[in-house]
Amino acid sequence: MTNLIRSSRLFPNFPKMFTDFFDDDLEVGNGWLSRVPAANIREDDNEFTVELAAPGLDKRDFHINIENGNLTISCEKKEESEVKEKDYTRKEFNYSSFYRSFMLPGSVDQDKIKANYQDGVLKLGLPKKEEAKKLPKKQISIS
Repeated sequence: MTNLIRSSRLFPNFPKMFTDFFDDDLEVGNGWLSRVPAANIREDDNEFTVELAAPGLDKRDFHINIENGNLTISCEKKEESEVKEKDYTRKEFNYSSFYRSFMLPGSVDQDKIKANYQDGVLKLGLPKKEEAKKLPKKQISIS
């Protein structure tokens, strides 16, 4: 059996142990590297489910929009702290953001999409329109 190993787009010839930081889930933009959350997409008879792993955030950090059949999930988080002591002042700040976009199939009922953020996972339920749901199997008798 042969194992497939995904190499980094930035450093394709380096062994994986040296390139974990520069993983394929990184996005380069404005001179910065930022992590894009992994997404799981499932489909069943009634709906699509999208899950994004985004720990350490608050539900107020997310922005979810639909425009022209595209579902866009973005996040922006800013943190600042300042400590003033007698001999020094320390001020630290952190900024993180991401942007994911998904083309919605025509079978999704866009007015009934729901989102929930719990335990570091953003979960969206995208219900299907009634006419797009599978009909139960029906046996036809021969006369």
